[in-house]
Amino acid sequence: MFAVLDPLLIPLVVGAFMVLCAAVVCVVAIVRADRRDVVAVVRALPELAAVMVLWRRHRQ
Repeated sequence: MFAVLDPLLIPLVVGAFMVLCAAVVCVVAIVRADRRDVVAVVRALPELAAVMVLWRRHRQ
């Protein structure tokens, strides 16, 4: 059954697993954090996204 495993499927599965683990870590951190910390992070997200977009444009 596993003898016909597409070589491109392995990185896809590993990538999906990494995204799932990152999501779980983020959810656990938000649940354990103080409410004021979560609000501060949510308020900082647009600025963080803008910085990441600028950084990505400079790389290309």
